[in-house]
Amino acid sequence: MGLTRLCVQGQTLRQDLYQLQSWQAGCVVSTEAVRHYGLARCFRADAIPDAVFARMRGSSFPPGCTIARSSLRYVRTLYVGFDGHTHIGELVCNKLIAADLVAIFHELYQQRYPIGMMRLIDDYHASDEESMRANNTSCFCYRVVKGSAKLSKHAEGLAVDINPLYNPCIRRSHGKTTIQPATASRYADRSATFAHKITRGDLLYKVFTAHGFRWGGAWRSVKDYQHFEK
Repeated sequence: MGLTRLCVQGQTLRQDLYQLQSWQAGCVVSTEAVRHYGLARCFRADAIPDAVFARMRGSSFPPGCTIARSSLRYVRTLYVGFDGHTHIGELVCNKLIAADLVAIFHELYQQRYPIGMMRLIDDYHASDEESMRANNTSCFCYRVVKGSAKLSKHAEGLAVDINPLYNPCIRRSHGKTTIQPATASRYADRSATFAHKITRGDLLYKVFTAHGFRWGGAWRSVKDYQHFEK
């Protein structure tokens, strides 16, 4: 029995190491695998690899995109999921905030701050709504601000949306309220108590603002509780 258990543990470790080496976002990995692989290697920002850019091209990086590929960075990070386990995460951001995000997500991981999902928005067809409904944390996506022709800060890779399902964007205009994602109406009441709600007292808010980011939840006309930009 003891030998069988050791064999299973060895197979699991090899599988986890493979997932880290190939950086399979969303996968759960063990603390032992992270130790073998090297914690520092799990928090880094690199030029966009060809394989990653192939996923982005025609999606979050559409034809006519005015942001140069060389201005963007691929961030690798670990995060603690809602299940309490360590997950592999990824996002693309502007090189101007890459070092900030590496430091921020490293601290959040060390503090075991829970994040629902962290994959490229291209895995959700570059659809902001689809990504938010999946509670996916993301950054770069070349798009305009909803209801305008102005480029979003996400189009520059200078904004991050964290746990968006629980922290929706709320717009009120002419007596009409629009909630994004549309499935997040239960989390629009910010006076209610529920898990994963970002507030000024939240660790996430404190860490991001300490790095000079502005919080969309503090805006007047629109309340974008998931949103941090620089």
